[in-house]
Amino acid sequence: MNIAMWSGPRNLSTAMMYAFAARGDCAVWDEPFYAAYLRETGMDHPMRAEIIAAHEADPARVAAACAAAPAGGEPLFYQKHMTLHMIAGFDRSFMRACANVFLIRHPARVVASYAKKREGPTLADIGFVQQAELFDEVAGWLGRAPLVIDSADIRADPRGALGRLCAALDIPFTDRMLRWPAGAKPFDGCWAPHWYGAVHASTGFEDPEGALPDLPPAYAALAEQAMPHYDRLRAHAI
Repeated sequence: MNIAMWSGPRNLSTAMMYAFAARGDCAVWDEPFYAAYLRETGMDHPMRAEIIAAHEADPARVAAACAAAPAGGEPLFYQKHMTLHMIAGFDRSFMRACANVFLIRHPARVVASYAKKREGPTLADIGFVQQAELFDEVAGWLGRAPLVIDSADIRADPRGALGRLCAALDIPFTDRMLRWPAGAKPFDGCWAPHWYGAVHASTGFEDPEGALPDLPPAYAALAEQAMPHYDRLRAHAI
């Protein structure tokens, strides 16, 4: 089974990738379209040149690999996708070969976390609009809402939330998903040194978050723009 997990940045997405990798029966791929997205859009992200040089930047080749079985023969293939990377013109037909899941997080938390790593984010940078569009696209050909899981629910009860997700995917849950070794992983994208400091220090999911962060006016307005998209998907969370 190929599992495409769709989120914006700073959504617990790397921890979820580590959880699936820890199963022992699952290959993982960290942001397959990142290099192609940067090459096609010209976006100035941290480590842009290194990312394009180190990773496949042909979106057609990436899409074909996302639809294929993993090279190691594992029965599960978890793909950590950023919704903003799936720009117009990229082949999305591979999504029909995948179980598509949407990982969400409250916009205020996303904006606060993202701004610590890259200043001045825009609505396009945080992926909520693109996530809602992809959700609608998948729902259109499924004839029902695809799976949605909220990072807040995972942190509140990792075993329960991942158990529900595995049940919905019709795969066995294992406690191995709850722990992983600290430090960098061989399957991390080359951008990990800039973005993954906190998750590299972790050995499992962190405790539930506290009150929503206080944001300066511009960031508060950005979070408010994203809220309708979050709320709509939140209504479908498992």
